[in-house]
Amino acid sequence: MATAKHDKPDAAAPPIAQVLIVEDEPDHADTMADALRKPGHVCTIVGGVSEAMEELRGGAFDVVVTDLRMPTSAGQAAHDGESVSSDGSDAGLLVLRAARALQPDAETVMVTAHGDVATARTAFKDGAYDFIEKPLDLAVFRSLINRAAEAVLLRTESGELGELVQHDGFEGLIAGSEPMRRIIKTVRTVGPSNIAVLITGESGTGKELIASAVHKNSPRSGRRYVAFNCAGQSESLLEDQLFGHVRGAFTGADKDREGVFEYADKGTLFLDEIGDMPMSMQAKLLRVLETGEVVRLGSNDPRKTDVRFVSATNKDLRKMIAEGTFREDLYFRINGAHVDVPPLRERREDIPRIAQHAAARFAEEMNQPMPEVTDAVLMRLTAYDWPGNVRQLLNVVQNMVVSAIGEAPDGATPRLEARHIPGDIRAGEDEGEAGAASGTLAGTSLEQIEKRAIRETLRLTGGNREQAAKLLGIGERTLYRKLKEYGLR
Repeated sequence: MATAKHDKPDAAAPPIAQVLIVEDEPDHADTMADALRKPGHVCTIVGGVSEAMEELRGGAFDVVVTDLRMPTSAGQAAHDGESVSSDGSDAGLLVLRAARALQPDAETVMVTAHGDVATARTAFKDGAYDFIEKPLDLAVFRSLINRAAEAVLLRTESGELGELVQHDGFEGLIAGSEPMRRIIKTVRTVGPSNIAVLITGESGTGKELIASAVHKNSPRSGRRYVAFNCAGQSESLLEDQLFGHVRGAFTGADKDREGVFEYADKGTLFLDEIGDMPMSMQAKLLRVLETGEVVRLGSNDPRKTDVRFVSATNKDLRKMIAEGTFREDLYFRINGAHVDVPPLRERREDIPRIAQHAAARFAEEMNQPMPEVTDAVLMRLTAYDWPGNVRQLLNVVQNMVVSAIGEAPDGATPRLEARHIPGDIRAGEDEGEAGAASGTLAGTSLEQIEKRAIRETLRLTGGNREQAAKLLGIGERTLYRKLKEYGLR
């Protein structure tokens, strides 16, 4: 929560919150906003569901206040299984559900002149912090919002939403973005169980780190963790690697050898690129997963194994099933819990953290001082789409660190600057900017462009207003005025 507490907080000084007010009656919206601005809350007012969705997707709020009844389109009425009335009589529930999905850290308060027990129960079921009826007692309303803001602040200060995950069981994972936080939560949930886990995502997104985290958060963490890549293996070699062989099974088999299933017994087995496995081997793998027994090549004797099975792929297994290249029964068997790792371009707020952490680690490996990463570098890295994802970013940062250390005088702190970024990365970023300028921003109001620029810069700087103002080329007081004007963090 990006709040600004007073230097000497007391019971009468609540934390300052970013509040979104969704109300189709302008006078009533202004009255609520005026009541909340007195204790210092920053309010953004929108008049309907569509505008609320836009703010929830692009903004950052601590408290969402929404009216229950508002005009809504047919498309919005069909949202969430047609659970919202077409006449808008409970459109606020749509806002409530969207807030829960898009602003999971925020508290939501429902306001209505048509309050009834059933609606209140529905609101609470959908995650509302509280429910209040019109006409509002402004003192009660203000007290309610203050309590909601304090609840958000308490959660934040308790450390439930730590941005950098480097503690036991999650080494190497940078989880500042909401998608990655959800993945961490999933791993914590499924880790203690024995359920099979399927991890999907593009190459280079860090699927192997998620698999390792599953093992480290399980009761098997003291046992072996065995990772094996299925890609590029012939069927005979793959079968031998997975299940082992006995002496004499084939030419050159001069002694018995256990496969990875036996080697990982009582521990965790991670099969990477499982989508590259031949169909005939898929049937054999399914049998092993169902029976818990392997048969070595050249033998008829089954051997019991007990492994926690985790797999990963960068392929669309559903599409492969439709094309007849992946077994549906195997898919159901390995997909006990599904973790989809988003590409880096969909969680750009993680890029600066990953880059800075990687720069420090690479410098440490070279016995050099922790390098300084300039704002210009972070901006350019964040703007790039990274088709190779985290793996590509790490390679680029490593090369930049080597170059910066080579230029730095002995004993001086290395400094990563924009000129250290490889030319192809800079060219790709410039092309992206040109495309945005020529197409995606056409018809967008200057106010929306400015608001978006401020939001993304604040996200990049982790809410640091001084640094954000510097990057935007404006004074900090000007930025503060615009934050209040737009209701931004």
